[in-house]
Amino acid sequence: MPRIKLTLAYMGSRFQGWQSQPGGNTVQDILARALSRICDQPVRVRGAGRTDAGVHALGQVAHFDAPENRTGLDWRLAANALLPRAVNVVRAEEVDPEFHAQYHAVAKTYAYHLWLERGWCLPQRRPFVWTCGPLDVEAMKASADSLIGRRDFRSFMNVGNPVNSTVRTLHSIDFATEPAALAEDMPDELVLRFTADGFLKQMVRNMVGLLVEAGRGKVSPGDVRSVCEAEDRSAGALCAPAHGLCLQRVHYGQD
Repeated sequence: MPRIKLTLAYMGSRFQGWQSQPGGNTVQDILARALSRICDQPVRVRGAGRTDAGVHALGQVAHFDAPENRTGLDWRLAANALLPRAVNVVRAEEVDPEFHAQYHAVAKTYAYHLWLERGWCLPQRRPFVWTCGPLDVEAMKASADSLIGRRDFRSFMNVGNPVNSTVRTLHSIDFATEPAALAEDMPDELVLRFTADGFLKQMVRNMVGLLVEAGRGKVSPGDVRSVCEAEDRSAGALCAPAHGLCLQRVHYGQD
Protein backbone atom coordinates (compact mmCIF):
# COMPACT_ATOMS: atom_id res chain seq x y z
CA MET A 1 0.00 0.00 0.00
CA PRO A 2 1.51 3.36 -0.98
CA ARG A 3 2.11 5.75 1.91
CA ILE A 4 1.09 9.34 1.25
CA LYS A 5 2.53 12.34 3.06
CA LEU A 6 0.29 15.42 3.26
CA THR A 7 1.23 18.98 4.17
CA LEU A 8 -1.80 20.83 5.50
CA ALA A 9 -2.94 24.37 6.21
CA TYR A 10 -5.99 25.15 8.29
CA MET A 11 -7.80 27.87 10.18
CA GLY A 12 -7.77 26.57 13.72
CA SER A 13 -10.66 28.70 14.96
CA ARG A 14 -13.04 26.53 12.90
CA PHE A 15 -12.06 23.27 14.62
CA GLN A 16 -11.63 21.67 18.03
CA GLY A 17 -7.95 21.16 17.38
CA TRP A 18 -6.12 18.51 15.37
CA GLN A 19 -6.58 15.40 17.51
CA SER A 20 -9.64 13.22 16.91
CA GLN A 21 -12.40 13.74 19.49
CA PRO A 22 -15.99 12.67 20.05
CA GLY A 23 -18.17 14.79 17.81
CA GLY A 24 -15.68 14.71 14.96
CA ASN A 25 -15.09 18.45 14.54
CA THR A 26 -11.32 18.15 14.42
CA VAL A 27 -8.94 18.44 11.49
CA GLN A 28 -7.89 14.82 11.85
CA ASP A 29 -11.50 13.59 11.81
CA ILE A 30 -12.52 15.74 8.85
CA LEU A 31 -9.45 14.76 6.84
CA ALA A 32 -9.97 11.05 7.60
CA ARG A 33 -13.59 11.25 6.44
CA ALA A 34 -12.59 12.90 3.16
CA LEU A 35 -9.83 10.37 2.46
CA SER A 36 -12.10 7.47 3.36
CA ARG A 37 -14.59 8.64 0.75
CA ILE A 38 -11.85 8.87 -1.87
CA CYS A 39 -10.46 5.42 -0.99
CA ASP A 40 -13.89 3.85 -0.54
CA GLN A 41 -12.69 2.30 2.70
CA PRO A 42 -11.77 3.49 6.23
CA VAL A 43 -8.54 5.48 6.33
CA ARG A 44 -6.46 6.16 9.43
CA VAL A 45 -4.59 9.46 9.40
CA ARG A 46 -1.57 10.09 11.63
CA GLY A 47 -0.33 13.64 12.25
CA ALA A 48 3.03 15.07 13.21
CA GLY A 49 1.54 16.37 16.45
CA ARG A 50 -1.47 17.97 18.07
CA THR A 51 -2.54 21.56 17.75
CA ASP A 52 -5.05 22.89 20.26
CA ALA A 53 -8.44 24.33 19.42
CA GLY A 54 -7.99 27.74 17.83
CA VAL A 55 -4.37 27.20 16.76
CA HIS A 56 -3.74 27.59 13.03
CA ALA A 57 -1.36 25.71 10.73
CA LEU A 58 0.49 26.42 7.52
CA GLY A 59 2.68 23.31 7.60
CA GLN A 60 1.05 20.51 9.58
CA VAL A 61 2.14 17.10 8.26
CA ALA A 62 0.19 13.85 8.22
CA HIS A 63 0.43 10.48 6.52
CA PHE A 64 -1.89 7.64 5.58
CA ASP A 65 -1.77 4.40 3.61
CA ALA A 66 -3.73 4.39 0.37
CA PRO A 67 -5.13 1.30 -1.35
CA GLU A 68 -3.27 -0.01 -4.37
CA ASN A 69 -6.16 0.83 -6.70
CA ARG A 70 -5.67 4.54 -5.91
CA THR A 71 -2.00 4.61 -6.88
CA GLY A 72 -1.10 7.71 -8.90
CA LEU A 73 -4.13 9.71 -7.79
CA ASP A 74 -3.77 13.50 -7.46
CA TRP A 75 -4.36 13.48 -3.70
CA ARG A 76 -4.16 17.23 -3.32
CA LEU A 77 -6.88 17.83 -5.87
CA ALA A 78 -9.06 14.97 -4.69
CA ALA A 79 -8.86 15.83 -0.99
CA ASN A 80 -9.40 19.57 -1.44
CA ALA A 81 -12.55 18.86 -3.46
CA LEU A 82 -14.08 17.29 -0.32
CA LEU A 83 -12.53 19.30 2.49
CA PRO A 84 -14.14 22.46 3.93
CA ARG A 85 -12.61 25.79 2.94
CA ALA A 86 -10.97 26.18 6.36
CA VAL A 87 -8.57 23.29 5.69
CA ASN A 88 -6.50 22.55 2.60
CA VAL A 89 -3.93 20.04 1.44
CA VAL A 90 -0.97 22.18 0.38
CA ARG A 91 1.18 19.31 -0.86
CA ALA A 92 0.77 15.55 -1.33
CA GLU A 93 3.54 13.10 -2.16
CA GLU A 94 4.18 9.38 -2.03
CA VAL A 95 6.91 8.54 0.48
CA ASP A 96 8.78 5.54 1.81
CA PRO A 97 6.42 3.05 3.48
CA GLU A 98 8.44 3.43 6.71
CA PHE A 99 7.90 7.21 6.90
CA HIS A 100 6.02 8.36 10.01
CA ALA A 101 4.79 11.94 10.29
CA GLN A 102 5.25 12.05 14.06
CA TYR A 103 8.16 9.77 14.87
CA HIS A 104 10.44 10.95 12.07
CA ALA A 105 9.99 14.65 12.84
CA VAL A 106 13.17 16.18 14.30
CA ALA A 107 11.84 19.67 15.05
CA LYS A 108 8.87 21.99 14.67
CA THR A 109 8.55 25.72 14.15
CA TYR A 110 5.64 27.70 15.55
CA ALA A 111 5.02 31.39 14.89
CA TYR A 112 3.11 33.73 17.19
CA HIS A 113 1.77 37.02 15.78
CA LEU A 114 1.42 40.10 17.99
CA TRP A 115 -0.46 43.29 17.05
CA LEU A 116 1.28 46.20 18.77
CA GLU A 117 -1.27 48.97 18.18
CA ARG A 118 -3.61 49.88 21.00
CA GLY A 119 -7.36 50.08 20.48
CA TRP A 120 -7.71 48.89 16.87
CA CYS A 121 -6.75 46.06 14.55
CA LEU A 122 -7.26 45.34 10.89
CA PRO A 123 -10.36 43.14 10.64
CA GLN A 124 -8.57 40.80 8.23
CA ARG A 125 -5.83 40.17 10.80
CA ARG A 126 -7.90 39.96 13.98
CA PRO A 127 -8.43 36.14 13.74
CA PHE A 128 -4.66 35.61 13.53
CA VAL A 129 -3.06 38.04 16.01
CA TRP A 130 -3.05 38.88 19.70
CA THR A 131 -3.88 42.57 20.00
CA CYS A 132 -1.60 43.07 22.98
CA GLY A 133 -0.61 46.72 22.41
CA PRO A 134 2.87 48.34 22.53
CA LEU A 135 5.79 46.27 23.83
CA ASP A 136 9.46 46.80 24.62
CA VAL A 137 10.90 44.36 22.09
CA GLU A 138 14.47 44.64 23.38
CA ALA A 139 13.31 43.62 26.87
CA MET A 140 11.53 40.64 25.32
CA LYS A 141 14.67 39.59 23.46
CA ALA A 142 16.75 39.82 26.63
CA SER A 143 14.21 37.67 28.47
CA ALA A 144 14.00 35.13 25.63
CA ASP A 145 17.67 34.25 26.08
CA SER A 146 16.79 32.45 29.32
CA LEU A 147 14.44 30.10 27.49
CA ILE A 148 16.77 28.83 24.76
CA GLY A 149 18.58 25.53 25.21
CA ARG A 150 17.88 22.09 26.61
CA ARG A 151 15.99 22.27 29.87
CA ASP A 152 12.92 21.17 31.78
CA PHE A 153 9.97 23.23 30.49
CA ARG A 154 7.53 22.02 33.15
CA SER A 155 6.79 25.66 34.08
CA PHE A 156 5.31 26.18 30.62
CA MET A 157 3.17 23.04 30.33
CA ASN A 158 -0.57 23.06 30.93
CA VAL A 159 -2.24 19.88 32.14
CA GLY A 160 -3.96 17.63 29.62
CA ASN A 161 -1.57 15.39 27.71
CA PRO A 162 0.56 12.99 29.80
CA VAL A 163 4.21 12.88 28.72
CA ASN A 164 7.20 10.76 29.72
CA SER A 165 9.47 13.78 30.07
CA THR A 166 9.08 17.56 30.19
CA VAL A 167 12.66 18.15 28.96
CA ARG A 168 12.87 19.74 25.52
CA THR A 169 15.50 21.53 23.43
CA LEU A 170 14.40 24.98 22.32
CA HIS A 171 16.76 25.73 19.44
CA SER A 172 15.81 29.34 18.80
CA ILE A 173 13.36 32.19 19.31
CA ASP A 174 13.48 34.56 16.36
CA PHE A 175 11.94 38.04 16.42
CA ALA A 176 10.77 39.59 13.16
CA THR A 177 8.45 42.32 11.96
CA GLU A 178 6.11 41.70 9.07
CA PRO A 179 3.88 44.22 7.29
CA ALA A 180 0.20 43.71 8.00
CA ALA A 181 -0.79 45.37 4.72
CA LEU A 182 0.76 46.96 1.65
CA ALA A 183 -0.24 50.48 2.70
CA GLU A 184 2.71 52.45 4.05
CA ASP A 185 0.82 53.80 7.05
CA MET A 186 -0.22 50.35 8.28
CA PRO A 187 1.64 49.00 11.34
CA ASP A 188 3.92 45.99 11.30
CA GLU A 189 3.19 42.84 13.27
CA LEU A 190 5.73 41.41 15.67
CA VAL A 191 6.28 37.72 14.94
CA LEU A 192 8.00 35.35 17.37
CA ARG A 193 9.17 32.04 15.86
CA PHE A 194 9.99 29.14 18.14
CA THR A 195 11.90 26.11 16.86
CA ALA A 196 12.35 23.09 19.15
CA ASP A 197 12.72 19.34 19.02
CA GLY A 198 9.25 19.14 20.55
CA PHE A 199 6.69 21.17 22.48
CA LEU A 200 4.59 20.48 25.56
CA LYS A 201 0.88 21.31 25.76
CA GLN A 202 0.46 25.09 25.31
CA MET A 203 4.20 25.56 25.88
CA VAL A 204 4.59 28.22 23.18
CA ARG A 205 1.52 30.15 24.33
CA ASN A 206 2.81 30.18 27.91
CA MET A 207 6.25 31.38 26.80
CA VAL A 208 4.68 34.12 24.70
CA GLY A 209 2.55 35.19 27.65
CA LEU A 210 5.65 35.55 29.82
CA LEU A 211 7.59 37.41 27.11
CA VAL A 212 4.70 39.83 26.63
CA GLU A 213 4.79 40.49 30.38
CA ALA A 214 8.49 41.30 29.94
CA GLY A 215 7.64 43.61 27.05
CA ARG A 216 5.14 45.41 29.28
CA GLY A 217 7.77 45.88 31.97
CA LYS A 218 6.02 43.62 34.46
CA VAL A 219 8.81 41.02 34.68
CA SER A 220 12.57 41.18 34.19
CA PRO A 221 14.95 38.77 32.43
CA GLY A 222 15.86 37.52 35.90
CA ASP A 223 12.21 36.79 36.63
CA VAL A 224 11.94 34.77 33.42
CA ARG A 225 15.00 32.79 34.43
CA SER A 226 13.43 32.11 37.82
CA VAL A 227 10.25 30.83 36.19
CA CYS A 228 12.31 28.38 34.11
CA GLU A 229 14.25 27.17 37.13
CA ALA A 230 11.10 26.72 39.23
CA GLU A 231 9.90 23.84 37.01
CA ASP A 232 6.40 24.57 38.26
CA ARG A 233 3.48 25.79 36.13
CA SER A 234 2.15 27.89 39.02
CA ALA A 235 5.26 30.07 38.67
CA GLY A 236 4.44 30.99 35.07
CA ALA A 237 2.56 33.91 33.52
CA LEU A 238 -0.65 34.17 31.54
CA CYS A 239 -1.33 31.92 28.55
CA ALA A 240 -1.43 33.80 25.24
CA PRO A 241 -4.61 33.39 23.15
CA ALA A 242 -4.68 30.40 20.80
CA HIS A 243 -5.61 32.35 17.67
CA GLY A 244 -2.22 34.13 17.51
CA LEU A 245 -0.36 30.83 17.14
CA CYS A 246 0.41 28.97 13.91
CA LEU A 247 2.30 25.74 13.25
CA GLN A 248 4.54 26.85 10.41
CA ARG A 249 6.71 23.85 9.68
CA VAL A 250 7.55 20.32 10.69
CA HIS A 251 11.22 19.51 10.09
CA TYR A 252 12.48 16.11 9.01
CA GLY A 253 15.95 14.67 8.68
CA GLN A 254 16.23 15.54 4.99
CA ASP A 255 15.35 19.22 5.56
